[in-house]
Amino acid sequence: MTRRLVLSYLVVTIIVLAVLEIPLGIVYQQREQDRLVADVERDATVMAGLYEDVLETGTDADPALADEYTATTGARVVIVDAYGISVVDTDPAIAVDRDFSTRTEFAAALVGSRASGTRHSTTLATDLLYVAVPVASGGDVWGAVRITLDAHEVDERVQRFWLGLVGMALVVLAAMTGIGFAIARSVTRPIRRLQQAAGRFSRGDLTAIAPNDSAPLELRELQLALNTMAGRLEDMLLQQRSFVADASHQLRTPLTAIRLRLENLHSSLEVPGLRAEVDASLIEVTRVAVLVDDLLHLARAERHPDPVATDLGSAAHERIETWTAVAEQADVGLRFTGPTGDVWVRCVPGGIEQVLDNLLDNSITASPAGGTITVSVASGSGSHQLEVRDEGPGLSDEQKERAFDRFWRGRTDQSGSGLGLAIVRSIVEVSGGEVSLRDGAAGGLTVSIALPATGPSGS
Repeated sequence: MTRRLVLSYLVVTIIVLAVLEIPLGIVYQQREQDRLVADVERDATVMAGLYEDVLETGTDADPALADEYTATTGARVVIVDAYGISVVDTDPAIAVDRDFSTRTEFAAALVGSRASGTRHSTTLATDLLYVAVPVASGGDVWGAVRITLDAHEVDERVQRFWLGLVGMALVVLAAMTGIGFAIARSVTRPIRRLQQAAGRFSRGDLTAIAPNDSAPLELRELQLALNTMAGRLEDMLLQQRSFVADASHQLRTPLTAIRLRLENLHSSLEVPGLRAEVDASLIEVTRVAVLVDDLLHLARAERHPDPVATDLGSAAHERIETWTAVAEQADVGLRFTGPTGDVWVRCVPGGIEQVLDNLLDNSITASPAGGTITVSVASGSGSHQLEVRDEGPGLSDEQKERAFDRFWRGRTDQSGSGLGLAIVRSIVEVSGGEVSLRDGAAGGLTVSIALPATGPSGS
């Protein structure tokens, strides 16, 4: 929007400059030409007065006066008698007694009129200004005087004037660009603040927009509406998360009691058919209990606690040791690479542990017997990397796009709630990091997580 405003200012400025400068340049050019014509016409009139007696009496004309004028001004002077025959011509290459009566300017001057104009000389490759005046007295025309002058000096003055106008226009445009940019930035600053706030809202940060009393009334009303919307959304989300957390917490106790009762009932039954039904019920109760636990973890992950400094290497190494026994039971190897400490990142409290618990659980489930899961930690400049690679079947590109959706499962023949990767993404994004999925170099799936780097004190 800033660029559009600056462009609109420049367009208006260009139009104004064109309206002002083009007529000014044309007027200046016409004035300079008229001034030169007037000066040359005055000189021609003086020259006609000097040679009037000579032409009237028919005596020989002395070219000295005309030659002196030519030497001073560089103009060519031609004086003709009443029949158009030249008696003086300051061009040494052309002899006198030449007939000029057929020339338009001489024809006009010999009947008592004044003539002036500009014509192009092919020989001299320039434009020539000419003025012809009659030599007359007592109502009789005795001849004519024509002065021809190179108009390049006038053209140069006009050209310099046009260049000056262009230079002034460029200076005005440059100044207008700077001023317009400053004005546009000040105009669009409240809009940019609202745009940034809308971006925060889309990322889940519903912090209210700080008031801006200098903004226009319409933008202040829009800001108030956005703050009201953000407040209501935050209340609704808090209520939803509280409900999910409370419901999940409350369901854990009756589910545990149901499971205990079913286990007690299973041990006391002797009918094989009834034991199979109880076993199936235990499996379903266990699945529901896992789902309730995952919902509780997801609700806690979405409460947006403030990130704190966490040692990524130490936390990852600790979780590897915890999950080693589980991996051995599934005949899966668990390997850790990278530093085991002093890799500090910003993450929500307990976030690294929850992320690795979910990723390792998924990887062990997906890995074939004899496979290996590799957890690696790598230091970076602005962020540190955590990667979990397995040797399972992996995911297609379409499945990767849906893998972070809640309750989505790539395979329905395995247990799970489909909330593991959703919990991982929520924790990583709240911590200010990024998570992505890609195919492993030797097959399987690689989950890559980047978390903001920080110091032990969080700075």
